[in-house]
Amino acid sequence: MGSVKPRSSQRLRNEPLQGRVLRFIRRYRLISGQEMLVVGVSGGRDSVCLLHILAGLSSQLGLKLHVAHLNHGLRGAESDADAQYVSDLASRLGLSATIGQRDVAGYRLRHGLSPEEAAREVRYDFLAEVAASMDTHLVAVGHTADDQAETILMHLVRGAGTRGLRGMQPVGAWKSAPGHTQLTVVRPLLEVSREQTEAYCHAHELQPRSDSSNLWPAYLRNRLRSEALPVLQAFNPRLRETLLRTGRVMADEFAFLEEQVAQVWDDVVSKEGDMLALDGEKLAALHPALQRHLLRAAVEHFQGSLRDIEADHVEQMMAALVKPAGKRLALPGGLIFWIDYGRCLLGYVPAALCPLPPLQEEHRLKVPGETLLPGWKVRASIEPSSSQAGHGGGFAARLDFEAAGSDLVVRGRRQGDRFQPLGMVLTKKLQDFMVDAKIPGVWRDQVPLVSSPRHIIWVVGWRIDDRAKVTVATKQVLQLSFERVAD
Repeated sequence: MGSVKPRSSQRLRNEPLQGRVLRFIRRYRLISGQEMLVVGVSGGRDSVCLLHILAGLSSQLGLKLHVAHLNHGLRGAESDADAQYVSDLASRLGLSATIGQRDVAGYRLRHGLSPEEAAREVRYDFLAEVAASMDTHLVAVGHTADDQAETILMHLVRGAGTRGLRGMQPVGAWKSAPGHTQLTVVRPLLEVSREQTEAYCHAHELQPRSDSSNLWPAYLRNRLRSEALPVLQAFNPRLRETLLRTGRVMADEFAFLEEQVAQVWDDVVSKEGDMLALDGEKLAALHPALQRHLLRAAVEHFQGSLRDIEADHVEQMMAALVKPAGKRLALPGGLIFWIDYGRCLLGYVPAALCPLPPLQEEHRLKVPGETLLPGWKVRASIEPSSSQAGHGGGFAARLDFEAAGSDLVVRGRRQGDRFQPLGMVLTKKLQDFMVDAKIPGVWRDQVPLVSSPRHIIWVVGWRIDDRAKVTVATKQVLQLSFERVAD
């Protein structure tokens, strides 16, 4: 049986660059069904090459182009000259343009970011604003195969997992500042080298600008490009191709893991209050590779992105899975990963899951009578002893009135609290009782305690004190009930 032979790399290299880019756009459906495309143009060779090619393809693709250029305000007159160059280029091509300026240095200081992170965030937020003004969500940028190789190496150095080692994708998303719609970012030059964009610009006499910030050692990418890559290429002259192949393999494996996570998601993950809950037993039964991917997906699902979440954070979450209940892991952005009994919780405020209202003060009960507390209505009645068996349960209790007394308060737990759980002959630390009763750690400060001047007589919802139980000698029964009410 015959097979279709792949096009040789030599034929691909000889194919006109415009044709290669068009084929790439169609293969990945980068611009399907769009009429307006914003093109981010810095003035450098890659983005200038991209703009010129897209301008030539616009009729064929049915596109209207709008140029967006951001002056980062970091290089003085050089930055101003870049902005003028892009404005003039857009005019020569008959395209509309938005030339903006932002204080990247100030943004970096306000948000505590690296120079690269600050520049990227400000740039993409600007592109999102421009796209919204043009009634589109689609932006094209000029990342090349060399950028891709550097990105994969940079992610490896920083400690990335499968997701990071994919590098950039032909189509990606950028969640910009609040109030902006999500930006779709396409990269039509992702299989084109810098050498080829430079040759294209030379052939079409485009005279792109040279950005001196590409030499600044403060940027990790620049140091990798100038220091690490030459050393590594001495060991492997085809390092770029090796890194790109690694990215393709990681992309395939990531896609497979995405499919597997989708199949188990509803069985493992559920929404509880303002948090995500992961079934501990079902999570533990998954392959470690799938556990990692699901944990990462849970973070992304919860907060909408994986900003500042690195492979090391996921490994810490993996390690926490075998820790005892009560283990809490603080993640970037104020996120908490908490190990509960039989489940893991992910969110910002674990206490939001607690069905018990906060207890901030001590409240005296009316006995007999009705007492309103924040979030509770407590009823107390005194009745003659009868043959009725039992001590109550849940949020109702039957107590020996003589043992309990009428001088009762409702309060939260205190350091050193002890009580004698029903059925036990010795007192026990309240903390130990709560652990043994599997009361979630974030609930414990909100569990109401009914206390007499002598000791706790009822851990509401769980157990009465053995010393206040109804016996055959009981003459009067104190009946207490707690009912949740709206605050």
